[in-house]
Amino acid sequence: MALVAYDPWSTLFKLYRDANKAFQRRIGGEHENSSSVATSNWSPPVDIEEQTSRFIITADIPGVAPEDIEITTENGILTIKGERKEERNVEQEGFRRVERVSGSFYRRFSLPDSADAEKVSAQGKNGVLEIVIPKGDKAQARRINVKS
Repeated sequence: MALVAYDPWSTLFKLYRDANKAFQRRIGGEHENSSSVATSNWSPPVDIEEQTSRFIITADIPGVAPEDIEITTENGILTIKGERKEERNVEQEGFRRVERVSGSFYRRFSLPDSADAEKVSAQGKNGVLEIVIPKGDKAQARRINVKS
């Protein structure tokens, strides 16, 4: 039987590395989906909802002015990009810890064939961006009566 030296610091370092990776993924440092781009500093979390006559994308973008957000549609792709400005306060003494992410963001979504990309509208309020994508007339569900 071989003796193996126990190093408690390696276990602690592994725990720190795993927790840091999970935290970075949560705040937007890296995402498992491919709707963000490598050049963006962070990626806002979104909710996507389908209703009878429209789709709604709700994105949390606190601290970003509406004029700093650009929304485009092209070839069935909806793109949201913008930038959150960093607020700097210089402290002469003490510590400074920054957890709020700043910099550019970028998200892309494929629109379904039923979406009417010409009538997309957006509204920002209290740090929440809501994008409404109406469905086209041809995509509306309707009941067809069977004649006897």
